[in-house]
Amino acid sequence: MIIITQPAVTDAQIDHIVERVEEFGLKAEILRGSERVVIGVIGPEDVIREKPIAAIPGVESVFAVLKPYRLVARNGAAPPPVLIGNVPVGTAQNVVLISGPCSVESKDRLFSIARSVQKAGARVLRGGAFKPRTSPYSFQGLGEDGLRLLADARAETGLPIITEIMDTRDLALLEKYADCLQIGSRNMQNFSLLKEVGRSKLPVLLKRGFSATINDVLMSAEYILSEGNPNVLLCERGIRTFETMTRNTLDLNAVPILKAKTRLPVVVDPTHGIGLREFIPSMALAAVAAGADALMIEVHDDPERARSDGEQALVPEAFHDLVQRVRAVATAIGRDV
Repeated sequence: MIIITQPAVTDAQIDHIVERVEEFGLKAEILRGSERVVIGVIGPEDVIREKPIAAIPGVESVFAVLKPYRLVARNGAAPPPVLIGNVPVGTAQNVVLISGPCSVESKDRLFSIARSVQKAGARVLRGGAFKPRTSPYSFQGLGEDGLRLLADARAETGLPIITEIMDTRDLALLEKYADCLQIGSRNMQNFSLLKEVGRSKLPVLLKRGFSATINDVLMSAEYILSEGNPNVLLCERGIRTFETMTRNTLDLNAVPILKAKTRLPVVVDPTHGIGLREFIPSMALAAVAAGADALMIEVHDDPERARSDGEQALVPEAFHDLVQRVRAVATAIGRDV
């Protein structure tokens, strides 16, 4: 850690800063400049981060030297892929397609959509059994009945399933059925839930929150890894900005940054990112070009009758066409679908 003192800092204040740092069990090194005094703090990073050094009189600013997300950070070695069922996500070779309806609505509809996305090239089936909705009067999902249908669809198609967990009390139930747990954007900083899934053996797909910075999502992932679960995927799904033309602003800047800063696979959800059916393919192609390891795309065979997010779901034919274009972009950058 680097401490920058105020311009008018006194020798007595500098001595007090050093004394306080040493009381914390840390070592201080003083470097005097023409306008500022810089104090380097050396010691265990956990101790450094926890101490209120910025509150000491005479301190103007404090800068961390080490990243606070040490488990998440890329360490130079080739990052291992995360397995969703038997599907590896995060390999240098493949871009994985995750697809399915926003909500599980019925057996016939789910099976129809699952078969169509599998035929098109999807390798993981998504579907919500528990649905967090803005309105308490909107469809909230089928609960355990929905989980059973997802498991039946997996048996029918062979596609592993990913579904959202909203409550710590539901973990044991979801572990009976799911292959991957999704933490939705609204729960990205639900630290009790993050800790709970961190003790699960299932992989976790962590969606970026509406107003979360890249550092915020990395620290949320650190919560999961710190509990012992190393199998985390980061999902960029759009953030809220002043722009109102689209549902959210899909932050594709985050993809190469996350790939550079972390060892975790990066998933992009263009469906929620833009929220407009006609523009989802363009954002999906851009996400692959940016280096995404997987795409999560909602598909529904009758969007007009969908019980949630029908306006942003691709019909199966459009998804099939998109997969061909995604494959072409992936091939152009040395990857496959």
